[in-house]
Amino acid sequence: MSQMILDVQAFLETGGGVLNFIGLITIVMWTLMLERFYYFYRVFPGVAEGVQRDWQARDDHSSWAAHQIRRLRVSEMRMQLEDGLAYIRVLVALCPLLGLLGTVTGMIEVFDVMAIAGSGNAKAMAGGVSKATIPTMAGMVAALSGLILSARLENFAADEGERLADRLEIEHGGED
Repeated sequence: MSQMILDVQAFLETGGGVLNFIGLITIVMWTLMLERFYYFYRVFPGVAEGVQRDWQARDDHSSWAAHQIRRLRVSEMRMQLEDGLAYIRVLVALCPLLGLLGTVTGMIEVFDVMAIAGSGNAKAMAGGVSKATIPTMAGMVAALSGLILSARLENFAADEGERLADRLEIEHGGED
């Protein structure tokens, strides 16, 4: 376990300061995604069942007021389903940009070494090249993992919103 911690620490040092920020952003992004999965699979089914039970307990399903109440309840549930997804999208988009920032800072370090030691000292430039490539890779990996799961979360939210709307039946073919 301690060897793994040392390896991670060495990796973070090799990638430079931007890599720490990418790691932090990735942890926040994954925390938000895990919260959404928990909400979707553990909390929302009970909430949706309660909304459906409340709707079925109503005597009036066909008046204009009933249609507006149904529309309001469906809209509230869709908002709850989509809560936090915008933050996830922003963090997913931020990861490759931070990787690019790591590339730029690493290349600046390479140019500084070249200015001081000359272009013939490849060993001196290797640290800057590492700081240029590792954050780029980390930002892309974080963005890809977030992109795949955020798309699944968004599809799930849209599908569940539609299913809930379908379960709240209205009479006389009124508005949706």
